[in-house]
Amino acid sequence: MFSWRELLIAVGLCSALATQAQTQTQAQAQADAYPGIGRAATPKEITAWDIDVRPDFKGLPAGAGSVDAGMQVWESKCASCHGVFGESNEVFMPIVGGTTKEDMKSGRVARLTDADYPGRTTLMKLSSVSTLWDYINRAMPWAQPKSLSTEEVYGVTAYILNMGGIVANDFVLSDRNIAEVQSRLPNRNGKSTDHALWPGEGASQREPDVLATACMNDCATEPELRSFLPEHARNAHGNLAEQNRTVGAQRGADTSRPPAASLEANAARAGTAGAAAASAPRAAAETGAGPKAVPSSGTAAIALTRKHACVACHGMESKIVGPSFHEVAGKYAGRENTVAYLAGKIKAGSSGVWGAVPMPAQALGEADAQAIAQWLADGASE
Repeated sequence: MFSWRELLIAVGLCSALATQAQTQTQAQAQADAYPGIGRAATPKEITAWDIDVRPDFKGLPAGAGSVDAGMQVWESKCASCHGVFGESNEVFMPIVGGTTKEDMKSGRVARLTDADYPGRTTLMKLSSVSTLWDYINRAMPWAQPKSLSTEEVYGVTAYILNMGGIVANDFVLSDRNIAEVQSRLPNRNGKSTDHALWPGEGASQREPDVLATACMNDCATEPELRSFLPEHARNAHGNLAEQNRTVGAQRGADTSRPPAASLEANAARAGTAGAAAASAPRAAAETGAGPKAVPSSGTAAIALTRKHACVACHGMESKIVGPSFHEVAGKYAGRENTVAYLAGKIKAGSSGVWGAVPMPAQALGEADAQAIAQWLADGASE
C-alpha cells in the first residue's frame, strides 16, 4: 500500500505532467495554425518568460528578503535614481510619502483627494504588493532589468515598505507572509470599478464619461492654421530649416522670413532651405557682405574652440565624438571657399559627413565661426 507521502508525491507528479502536456498541446496547436513559420515554444522557454505575479500572488516564487538586506541593495543599485530614502530626484517621482497610519487602517489614502497636496507617490497609489514586487523583478534596475535575484527583489520590496512605515525594521518579507502585508497597504481599498471602463459583474452600470462619434462622412479635408510664429520671435534661435533634426518628418520651417501666402510656396521654401544655408555664407564671402574671414593664429583659434566647447567632441589629433581638427583640416584642404563652407557648417550643424552622429547647430557669433573656420582652412596649426 502507498503511504500518504508517496500518494501526495504521485498526485503532484501527475498534475505536473498533465500541465506540461497541456502546454505542449497548446503550443503545437499554435504552430499548426501557422505552418512553416517558426516552431512551438518549449516548456522551458515559456517558463522563462512567464514571470508575472498576479494580485492573488499566483506566480510569486518562493523566497525571502529582509529590510536590512534590501537596504544594501537599494543603496548600491536603486538610490542613484530614487534617492536614499525614496524621495527621488528631478527625474523620477517619489516612491515614499503622503501616507499615514490612519490610511493603513482604512485602506484608502486620504491625500489622494486633497488637491493641495503637491504630488502622488508610489505608496499612495499602490493597491497590491504584487504590483510592486512584479515591477521591481521585471524592470529594475533601470540599466540592468531582470538582474536582481529573487531574494534581492524580496529585500528591496521589504525596504520600500519599511520606508513607508508599513513593516518594521527587522521584518523579513517572504512568499509566506506577503498576503499579510497586503492587508496593511495604505491604498489597498483604493481601486474601484465604478468608472464604466468595462462591463461585467460588479462593474459600474453608468454611462462612460467619454463618448466618441466616428466621422464617416462630410469630414474636414483642408488643414486649418491653429498657430503661427509671432514676428518678434522670428529667427530668435536661428533659422529652424537650417538646423539639424534627426527625428521625425518635421525638419523645421524657414524662419528667416515671413510665411508665404500658400502652403505650396512654403513647401518649396523648405526644400531649398538647405541650399540657402550653404550658399548664404559663400555669397557673403564673395560679395564682401557680413563679417569677413580673418587670419587666425593657432593660439587664438584654440582658445575659441575651448570657449565654445568644441573640444568636448573634437580632439586635436584624435577623434572623440566627431573627427579631430586635423582630420577636418586635411579633408577640406584646397577646397574652394573652404572658410565660408566650414563657417556655415559650424553655425547650422551637419550630419552624415563623418558618420551617423550629427553635429548640432552651434550658438556662437559669426566672427568666431569665421575665425575657427579660417584656422581649419589654414591647417589647424597649434
